Amino acid sequence: MNGKRRILILGAVAGIAIALACGQAAMNDGAAASTGQGVEAPMFEVDPFWPKPLPDHWLLGSTIGVAVDSRDHVFIIHRRASIDERTELGADVDPPTGDCCSAAPEVLEFDPEGNLVNSWGGPSDGYVWPGSNHGITADHMDNLWIGGNGPNDTHILKFSRDGEFLASYGEPEAGREPDSHSQTRFNRVAKLAFDAEANEAYLADGYGGRRVAVLDASTGAFKRYWGAYGNAPDDTPTPPYDPDAPLIQQFRTPVHCAEPTLDGLVYVCDRANDRIQVFQADGTYVNEVQIAPRTRGDGSVWDIAFSRDPEQTWMYVADGKNMKVYVVHRASLEVVTSFGDGGRQPGQFIGVHSIATDSRGNIYTTETYAGKRVQKFVYMGMGPVPAEHQGPPWPRGDQ
Repeated sequence: MNGKRRILILGAVAGIAIALACGQAAMNDGAAASTGQGVEAPMFEVDPFWPKPLPDHWLLGSTIGVAVDSRDHVFIIHRRASIDERTELGADVDPPTGDCCSAAPEVLEFDPEGNLVNSWGGPSDGYVWPGSNHGITADHMDNLWIGGNGPNDTHILKFSRDGEFLASYGEPEAGREPDSHSQTRFNRVAKLAFDAEANEAYLADGYGGRRVAVLDASTGAFKRYWGAYGNAPDDTPTPPYDPDAPLIQQFRTPVHCAEPTLDGLVYVCDRANDRIQVFQADGTYVNEVQIAPRTRGDGSVWDIAFSRDPEQTWMYVADGKNMKVYVVHRASLEVVTSFGDGGRQPGQFIGVHSIATDSRGNIYTTETYAGKRVQKFVYMGMGPVPAEHQGPPWPRGDQ
């Protein structure tokens, strides 16, 4: 980034931060909802009819990743082993105990209307399928990349969008001890993301390691890595998160996402520290923000997706512990509003885990643990923020 561009961006960020601070103050006073003069943000409504019912009595297990390709086709990945055989898979046992149900293949592809158009995945003689698949991402050539967070998952897989195996990078089953300095193995990768212009893959590495790793997206060649604040990563175990203690200088596990932007920044989910750290593409530390910093255990920052305008103005943050999605102004790192709630009805969540956007601005989420589903939230345009937390964004009857 040249000096002139950096100055322009910093000036814009400062102006936006001031404007948002004023808007947030109005919200806190109750003025935003009552007067309509507060900040505006993207508005969403859940589509309770998306996707359409699956064929052949198929069921999803813990749904651990979502991706959108250049055609706005939506891919999800789930864990078949998380489906209860006794109570849910009567058609899969031998002998069958009932007509319903069967575990769906690991990867499902939907068109924009929610029709299932393809399915694939799972173990094969041609590659080592992860012991616990985790995350699926479409790159800029519409290839699909899959990580794994099982105890022995030290590699990643690359497929065509039709499920043809293309490559495996890293040493499969290289051992359970993490090595956040290795250039030949990974550490239970949570998710991948891509910088199309640089043709690079960013790995959130991961459930064992404490780093961001960057590969050549065509060859898998290892290029660079870094830890929190740009430090060298340290795999020494850390004490449990204490919201009243100073933030530690290392990522906690899991490092759950590492998302590059069009303006040369990288946003990293340091999940159990309840924080997002921002870097330049070379690992230089820029900024950080904590979200719901009193959250313990699983943490609050699970995944990130960006709005599709050229500036990527908005950042959507999935919080599987508090069962909501935050709408964050990316430049200022201000949480403007949030939606969702705990529950199983449309617009609610159980362990909202992964998040992605399509070219029309719609949001897709998946739910792990007992959530076991994908949901679509339709972009309704910009509007005044109605509340700090909106609850489930049900369709409005007047639209």
